[in-house]
This record gives sequence, C-alpha cells and structure tokens, in this order.
Amino acid sequence: MNPLDRMQIFARVAELASFTQAAQVLGIPKANASLAVQQLEAQLGTRLLHRTTRRVQLTQDGQVYYERCKDLLDDVEELQTLFADPEGANLRGRVRIDMSTGIARQLVLPRLPELMQRHPLLEVELSSTDRRVDLVREGFDCVIRVGTVAEPGLVARPLGLVRVATCASPAYLARKGTPHTLDDLAQHELVHYVSTLGTRSAGFETDDGNGGAQFQAMAGRVTVNSAEAYLGACAAGLGLIQAPLLGVRDLIDAGRLVEVLPDHPAPPMPVTLLYAHRRHLPQRVRVVMDWLAAVVQDHLHSEANASARSGSLLKT
Repeated sequence: MNPLDRMQIFARVAELASFTQAAQVLGIPKANASLAVQQLEAQLGTRLLHRTTRRVQLTQDGQVYYERCKDLLDDVEELQTLFADPEGANLRGRVRIDMSTGIARQLVLPRLPELMQRHPLLEVELSSTDRRVDLVREGFDCVIRVGTVAEPGLVARPLGLVRVATCASPAYLARKGTPHTLDDLAQHELVHYVSTLGTRSAGFETDDGNGGAQFQAMAGRVTVNSAEAYLGACAAGLGLIQAPLLGVRDLIDAGRLVEVLPDHPAPPMPVTLLYAHRRHLPQRVRVVMDWLAAVVQDHLHSEANASARSGSLLKT
C-alpha cells in the first residue's frame, strides 16, 4: 500500500469516525483500513486516533495531520485533472482565508454564493478576526489585510486604497454638536482603539499634506481592542471613531452613524492580499484569490466614483 493510499484511508476514517464505515465506503476489508492507520502512526511516531469500542476520535496530532493530509489529497486530485479541466470548472478542495469583519460582512459574504454556485465542489473556510493571523503557521492560503503590511516571506498583491471615515452617532452629535474644524475636537471625545489594552492610541489622525499622517491628542474615556466593540461604542454615543469606509458604510446608510469632518480625512489605508510563496500554487487557491481581488477592487472602484461624484456636487 503506497503512502497516498494510507493517507486516503486515514482521512476517510477520521471523517466518518469509524473503521467499519470507512472500509465499506472505500471497498476494502476493515483489517486493511486498521493496518493502514497503524502503519501511518508507526511512520510518524505519534498516535493519530483514539480508539474505543464505541467510537474513533482524532488526537491533537491527528487533527493537525488530518488538516494537512486533506489539503495534500486535494492537491493530488487537482493534479490528476490538470489537463482535463484547464479552466477549473470542476475545482474541488478547501481554501482557507482570513480577513477583517468589515470586509467579510459587507464585501465577501454577500457575493460568496456566486463563487460557490460556480464551483459546487469547492469548500471555503473564512476566518474573521481582529488578530493578525500567522498565515503560514496557521495554514491559511491567503489573507486580506487593511493597513500597512510588513511581513517578509509573503507575496503581497495590492488591491487599492480605502478611504477612512470619521463617524459619530446621531445621539452623540445631538448632545455634543457636530465638529466642523479640527479646533472643534477640543470639545469632543474619541473612542480609542488599541490592539493591546493598557496602551493608548495616538489620537485623532489627519493627512499631513505629504501623504503621511499627523495626530491630534483627544480626550476619551472608552478604549476598546476589537472592531465590533469599536463600532458598538460609537453607535452607543460614546465618541468619535475613525474607521475604513468599507467597515462602516452599512451603518452610515442605515442612519446609525453619521460621517463628520469629511474635509479633514485621515490618509487612505492600503488593502492587500497576502499569500505564501509557492512554486506551484493550487488552481483552487488561484481562482479564489482572483475572485477575492475582483470583489474588493470592484467595491473600492465604486466607492471612489461615489466620492468623486459627491465632491463634484459639493463644489457646484
């Protein structure tokens, strides 16, 4: 039995949690399935499965091995159909991606059904977190980052720039008034966003006129360390926030937040698609990355046109 056969048997046992069912599906004797897993465990020097009379369960090492094994088997299957399916019409396998909650909620998830319909055998695992995941160590195929990126060893694909909006809730503006100049900020509060609680944000950010940023210290009694809490604090009337427009557009359109100080913007933030350098990138990963890039770039292009039209109307 070759190594790929052993891996395929192990993966099916892990998925069905049963040697008997896996053997039936694969059309082999149960003893062969058990022997294949035993040989894998001996080769790897670790236990992959907990076996009891009632169930089979992955160990911690078994879970790690299963995830890598599944990806490898998907790659092998894709390689076997490389020339029979050059357009990727029958893409299969898993693609793991990570992005901010704003991009996931407003851009990617609403359009994801079109990708899944186009590729019915494709599986997508979408992570959405404020934490900067380790793409290689945590097994992600690609990530979308908003903001400056400096991660050597990764390939960076620029997707564009997103405008940063300063926002407040209607209730906050009714209570504190609407700021029109930077001097007005002395009478306002800022919801502070930090990645690590116990530190302090730099303050209110504006463009310094040379493509860089300058900061103005502001009062603020609330500090948060997650995007959802940041938006929630603003909606609750606790102060001003500065966030990428793609993360607050739906709240502005719904009237829950109001954009203020449009003439004093922070520098736009770059949006980048990152992935690990590989000599041969699996076709399913390339297809998903191209689709993600198109979704983000379509949105940024629409926002830029809308901002340009708004600016023209204000000038007239």
